Amino acid sequence: MKKLISGLFIFLSIFTLAQEEGIKFDQSAFKDLLAKAKKEKKLIFIDAYAVWCGPCKMMDKNVFTQKSVGDYFNKNFVSSRIDMEKGEGREIAQKFSVRSYPTFLFLNGDGELVSQNYGYMEPSLFLSMAQDVNAVNSKEGSSKERFVKGEKDPEFLRNIMKLNSNSDYEFAKKASERYFENKPKNEELTKDDAGFLFYFLKSSEDPNYKTFVDRKAEIIKFLPEENYTEFNNQLILGKVVQESIDEKNKKINDVYFLKTAEPLVGKEAAITKLNQTKLAYYEQNANFAEYEKAALEYYKNADSFEPNELLKAAWIFSDNIKNQASLKKAAEWAEKSVMRGETSENTYILAKIYFNLGSKDLAKNFAEQSKNIATQSGKDASLAETLLSQIK
Repeated sequence: MKKLISGLFIFLSIFTLAQEEGIKFDQSAFKDLLAKAKKEKKLIFIDAYAVWCGPCKMMDKNVFTQKSVGDYFNKNFVSSRIDMEKGEGREIAQKFSVRSYPTFLFLNGDGELVSQNYGYMEPSLFLSMAQDVNAVNSKEGSSKERFVKGEKDPEFLRNIMKLNSNSDYEFAKKASERYFENKPKNEELTKDDAGFLFYFLKSSEDPNYKTFVDRKAEIIKFLPEENYTEFNNQLILGKVVQESIDEKNKKINDVYFLKTAEPLVGKEAAITKLNQTKLAYYEQNANFAEYEKAALEYYKNADSFEPNELLKAAWIFSDNIKNQASLKKAAEWAEKSVMRGETSENTYILAKIYFNLGSKDLAKNFAEQSKNIATQSGKDASLAETLLSQIK
């Protein structure tokens, strides 16, 4: 019994120490947090969590308890943890559109949103994020200011990539270029490094492309070589795509594309890329006559494609194509999706194609299915209802 009590005492002591070293959360009412922040001229940090959220618990255990994290947050923020599904947490969640957990809210003393970030972060990344948010009140400067001054610390550059990949892609891309430019030749790429290369590489003319080519042997340790080759082909063909676009006439120069691309990647890969480019370009420019020809060519062996990809083409045909033979092909594409599993979307698209083909009984049948599925799943059934009224 004494050993049990002793062990429990040690555990509680360690737990208490961790709490003391980590972030000190103020559980005051929201209005009091605002008043405190305004008085102390600090930002408010709110850990917006839910009790059932696994990553929230991991942040609480692995990150908030870190001394380095506690030291920075306790000095620079008024911090609070608020359950978004209870009490005034519901109002806060609604006001700041909190839809995933954990969400990290940074507010000023007037309750205005300064920054909003999401998801589990390792301590160094979490700290970097907070330092950047607080840069207005910090002498160290923001990550952009530090980057402009030429900082090359690898962890600093990795954090820029992680934190800005969605919100400021170009900034994150520049950080990736500095990171790989300064990566020692004798230091092998990690799996994360390979991921960064793939994410930020858009062209064979990008600075990172040299690293991508020179370190192929290291990269293919993390993925099949055929995937590397396919991605490389896409990069090489990127420039050819741009050169093949006739912006004046809004068309793709097929002859030039194939003549230029085939020597680089081979005939089969060149034709595939050409058709993919034409589909995307003609859809974007609403040139559905050319889209129709490209889709019929590209999807002629429909069994080689995912039903959802075929369904998208079928939807475009149902809205924009009148040719009966082409609509019959679109019906085959939509049927493949329906056969995999009926949804309100694929049954509606198939119904509309049948209606355009003049098959009213089939159109009515699938439109009713679409309406019923949508209604049962709480989705909008108005498209199916409109089609049913047209059929009658």
